[in-house]
Amino acid sequence: MEVSNKQVIYRDYITGFPKETDFVLNTTTISLKLPDESNGVLVKNLYLSCDPYMRILMRKVQDNNIFTSYIPGSPITGFGVAKVLDSKHPNFKEGDLVWGTTSWEEHSHITNPETLFKIEHTDVPLSYYTGILGMPGMTAYAGFYELCSPKKGECVFISSAFGAVGQLVGQFAKLTGCYVVGSAGSKEKVDLLKNKLGFDAAFNYKEEQDLEEALKRFCPDGIDIYFDNVGGKMLDAVILNMRPRGRIAACGMVSQYNLEEPEGVKNLIQVIFKQIRIEGLSVFNYYYLYPKFLDMILPHIKEGKIVYLEEINEGLESAPAALIKLLSGCNVGKQVVVVARE
Repeated sequence: MEVSNKQVIYRDYITGFPKETDFVLNTTTISLKLPDESNGVLVKNLYLSCDPYMRILMRKVQDNNIFTSYIPGSPITGFGVAKVLDSKHPNFKEGDLVWGTTSWEEHSHITNPETLFKIEHTDVPLSYYTGILGMPGMTAYAGFYELCSPKKGECVFISSAFGAVGQLVGQFAKLTGCYVVGSAGSKEKVDLLKNKLGFDAAFNYKEEQDLEEALKRFCPDGIDIYFDNVGGKMLDAVILNMRPRGRIAACGMVSQYNLEEPEGVKNLIQVIFKQIRIEGLSVFNYYYLYPKFLDMILPHIKEGKIVYLEEINEGLESAPAALIKLLSGCNVGKQVVVVARE
């Protein structure tokens, strides 16, 4: 049996800032039964995740062992939540709920289902598996606890603190007993960081003429841990404000993704003087910790000790606009697209 299958198609490699017109909606057909020779799964996509790393894939990626560029003329891919309709793989059966990499379309044939995670806990919103219980949650958990080795009383600074990862890092830091400061791009986000997510302090980087002075004001005794989501000028200013033997988790460089020529970092000599450790974070290396992560975070969610803010967009047709909204920093909460509610 074949059914129609709406898709979001990526037109071509993008320079500068992406636009909605860089994507096109297409309708094709797909069989709801897998061929006998398949070792994959056929899924109905329920929720799609919009994430900053997707901007990297819109250009021709070279010398990169983590990401593969999107293929012009094909559906874009990303993390999502789906329901298995047919399976030729021993680890999955019809009716299973899963999260992992899928295509931006109504139904997908996933040929490498080994990358999928079966969803066992359905007493929380399924959309959470695009965020707090999915890749962003694991990124926050591994980056903060494994790379940063936090200690009670330390000062933690998080850039893009209202993002899908940053909002969790801040709450993990508070649970650890740290002093937590975040930066964001609007007054609304700053207010939510302080009043909803429990940050000790936060500021709008767009209103600061001198980032180094702003950090001195909000972190007068220096920064022990910097969770970097933006890179660029903020990273340069943070290095000057790091304490000796501080730790920097390099998670994202969103300020650089639309630049043809990346900005340089001028203050790296301070890494030597202050014996700062900078380490890049690839969440894929830490997925073996996922069961341990769930054991930690699920009780916190159910007890209300950790909150998670989402911005929900209805329908696959809304996906290009939702992605552009995320990349422009106009979203308020984790950006999620609902394709179907089962």
